[in-house]
Amino acid sequence: MKQRTMGRNGATTSAIGIGAMSFSNFYGPTDEARSHAILDAALELGVSHVDTSNVYGMGKSEETIGSFLKARPGTRDRFHIATKAGIARDAEGNRYYDNSAAYLEAELDKSLARMGIDCVDLFYIHRRDADLPIEAATENLAALVKKGKARAIGISEIAPSSLRRAAAVHPIAAVQSEYSLSTRAPELGLVQACAELGTALVAFSPVGRSLLTDHPLPKEVIPELGFLKANPRFMEPNLTANLEISDGFRALAAEMGAPAAAVAIAWLLHRGEHVIPIPGTRSVEHFRELVAGCDLELTAADMDRIEQVLPVGWAHGDRYNDSQWVGPERYC
Repeated sequence: MKQRTMGRNGATTSAIGIGAMSFSNFYGPTDEARSHAILDAALELGVSHVDTSNVYGMGKSEETIGSFLKARPGTRDRFHIATKAGIARDAEGNRYYDNSAAYLEAELDKSLARMGIDCVDLFYIHRRDADLPIEAATENLAALVKKGKARAIGISEIAPSSLRRAAAVHPIAAVQSEYSLSTRAPELGLVQACAELGTALVAFSPVGRSLLTDHPLPKEVIPELGFLKANPRFMEPNLTANLEISDGFRALAAEMGAPAAAVAIAWLLHRGEHVIPIPGTRSVEHFRELVAGCDLELTAADMDRIEQVLPVGWAHGDRYNDSQWVGPERYC
């Protein structure tokens, strides 16, 4: 398994990780056994980075990781475990963002308890609280490193300008952002800022929420998925257009003799040595296809052919709707 560094002078991890949102029912029903099977496959294939959050299934993802580690003593040190906090809800269920020291530590303590571990390898702010200066939020994260509850810190969905301000306070090991052949916005500053600062760019949804795979989610299941049914790219007529365009990518991958998902992962890995994709899946078979992207060497000609079938801006619809855009920082 190819290795990458989680930040300058940081921990060494596999070049691909697991996006553990899939250990909840976000993209469809799953269970502990299926998630454990993926973690077993990760151990077999040398995939070490596991990226979760306190809100994935309202703790279910972390509990699943915890039960796996408990059932397989001695495996904790074979994983680089990351989790996040910062998305909260009030008594009426309204979402808000909290980056305060007290909140972050309390949520991290709950995450550690769910996973049955004493320390996470990486702890992110899941969404930035715009009312708190990024410098103060970074200090709150850094305090958890000093307390021994996290070995490194990161921030999710922030702008390059915010990253630079945060990095002036404490090294930022990783920034998590959506990045794929269907979402190229990070190339307008974030990819470059991360490289400049020695920060890993952890790319979530690297296969475009299934659009960049051989088997996109069927149209009939989209209405059952709360996030996707309201997402512009999965609403008609955008969905049909996106499926038709991405058919060209599936055909190209077939010509290359590789699964479409593997080609999508390989493309990301070729965008920079600091880019670490974290695909999520509920299937061991699909997980193996994703990991195969780490061994797929793309030539300059291959990259050009991919760009021809999926040029920048090909996707119909924004990556988020108005409600989903509340929290992530826009910078272009």
